Amino acid sequence: MRLIKTALFAPGVNAKVMSKAMTSKVDAVILDLEDSVPLASKQQAREMVREVISAAASTMDHPEQPGIMVRTNAMDTGLLEDDIRGVAVPGLDMLLIAKAENVADIQAISKQLDVLEKERGIAAGRIELGLQIETALGVYNCFQLIKASPRVTLTCIGTAQDGDLQNDLACAWSIEGIELLYARSKVLLDSRAAGKVIPIDGVFANLNDDDALFKDSSLSARLGYVGRTIIHPKQIDAVERAYGPSPAELVYYRRVIEVFEEAEQKGVAAIQMDDKLIDYAMYRQAKRIVSLEKNPS
Repeated sequence: MRLIKTALFAPGVNAKVMSKAMTSKVDAVILDLEDSVPLASKQQAREMVREVISAAASTMDHPEQPGIMVRTNAMDTGLLEDDIRGVAVPGLDMLLIAKAENVADIQAISKQLDVLEKERGIAAGRIELGLQIETALGVYNCFQLIKASPRVTLTCIGTAQDGDLQNDLACAWSIEGIELLYARSKVLLDSRAAGKVIPIDGVFANLNDDDALFKDSSLSARLGYVGRTIIHPKQIDAVERAYGPSPAELVYYRRVIEVFEEAEQKGVAAIQMDDKLIDYAMYRQAKRIVSLEKNPS
């Protein structure tokens, strides 16, 4: 999966919403088999989601098409194996595993995908895994969960107000974010320590408070998250702005790159720019910040 700033949820039983989501200006669409689907409609949702994936497969190399993720039900529901069997078809980029907690579960999912990819003519390892970290045990085991399979390339912490993680921790919730700060920080640290894993934040449930969404997303971005899941296209703008980089940051860090590379060509690896020391560490940081620009010119 490419860099994800915005990942839009779409209920797996609503063909109209899924179709609209696939044309949205987001980095990924999450076709949902979990919370937005009634128990009696799970099989219908798998079939509808599979149709959406298959329809998109013919244009999967189109640069404007969002990545396709499917959120599965959790292992303890007894629905997960059928979810995977139902949607692991050509065109699927990632399975987002709800309430990921146990290493053995991630290993079992990876093995099931090994078999299905071989049976269905999908390149080995093509389908990646994202982990929704939304329980205390999931936060505790996060690093080991990531390392359980090379398919794991994304973590998504569940920070929604009144969501599963808040409930499991029995903590309060505030826009200042202090109650979930440790959990957010640990999942971010584990994701970075584990290697090439994209850390994104969870949904912000209030659809009518863009200021609060921007504030919450800005905290998340300052911690090191690169984006978040959203539940409506109207949230795209605030999230894109929050996860930056800002125009001022781009100007500054592009200058850092330019000045440092000029010095490096002259055999110098530590310079002063605007009263600041610039060496390889600052140069790498500048490259990272500039790489976060969604549509570089």
